[in-house]
Amino acid sequence: MAIWNPWHGCHKISPGCVNCYVYRRDESIGKDASIVKKTGDYNLPMKKNRQGDYKLTAEDGVVFTCMTSDFFLEDADEWRQGCWDMIRERRDLQFYIITKRIDRFAQCIPTDWGNGWDHVTICATCENQERTDYRLPILLDLPIRHREVICEPMLGEINMEKYLGTGLIAHVTCGGESGNNARPCDFRWIQEVRRECIRCGVPFTFKQTGAVFVKDGKVYHLERKLQIQQAKKSAYSYIPGMGMAEKIVYKLPERRTLFERLRKSDFRSRFHLSDKEKVYIAEKGIETIRRHAQDFVSKRLSAENPENDGKQTPMKGHPVFIAQHATACCCRSCLEKWHHIPTGKALNQEEQSYIVDVLIEWLTGECGR
Repeated sequence: MAIWNPWHGCHKISPGCVNCYVYRRDESIGKDASIVKKTGDYNLPMKKNRQGDYKLTAEDGVVFTCMTSDFFLEDADEWRQGCWDMIRERRDLQFYIITKRIDRFAQCIPTDWGNGWDHVTICATCENQERTDYRLPILLDLPIRHREVICEPMLGEINMEKYLGTGLIAHVTCGGESGNNARPCDFRWIQEVRRECIRCGVPFTFKQTGAVFVKDGKVYHLERKLQIQQAKKSAYSYIPGMGMAEKIVYKLPERRTLFERLRKSDFRSRFHLSDKEKVYIAEKGIETIRRHAQDFVSKRLSAENPENDGKQTPMKGHPVFIAQHATACCCRSCLEKWHHIPTGKALNQEEQSYIVDVLIEWLTGECGR
């Protein structure tokens, strides 16, 4: 990885900017981060060593551009064309630009941009739902070859599935906020975006927990060195087809506690078998119904990313379907929320057997009502 900061300093424009790391760092050394200046590294892509070779090479990895400012900042309008000229010249490098100003993109690109340059990735940030709904439609409508999204600092629950479903977003990254005044990041928010990415086949990275991390209602305060480490340890990053979720550690719920929770749920507790469905079970026998359940779980739930996930279980037509909705075994998202079985992993035989046992226990209880 290489970093190229052609200018330094920025202006805060949205909630994600409140505790900006550049402002924090500059303040610690007596600098004003709101003052925007060109840096000595302005022409870094063109710098050469004594042998006449470029200092930056493809071996240095992706060139993260303008990390102590914003590439589309108004103050830098007079300098930006020079940067585009250098980026155009260095097509052997991969440039990565993160911006909160995607709405300025169209007025800031070079005349020969066309449908985008293949060696440039544009990443829009969205820290909450309001910024997501404002920035992502703009990102999707622009002529860009490679689009990514980063939700950092993540400040609330975000739904972006309708944008991911376009197939135009190549990667999503989520993470909490660092610093002494960090705002909380709830793991549930991370999980929801991850589930959306999995359903849409989009790679996902859980970058860092942030300094204040909420998990299962408990608040954790983490030192800076642990924030990236704990996110990596969770194994919640996801690349389709790589089996990464197999490393996630989880514990199945205690059965009695699970059914108590289900009974307290207004939605789950409304499901019951009709007399006709009870007769069907009696005529077929519970072992036949178990085989039906095994077949449904294997074909509709067990894949890493089941087809039409979230809509694959009918609301009627078989007693097992009713049981699946009543016990939150109807889709992979519900399995994760209620049973802790992570999305993004193929269900092993033990997990499939557990689900079938839960379904049969509910069906048996219904038949005895």
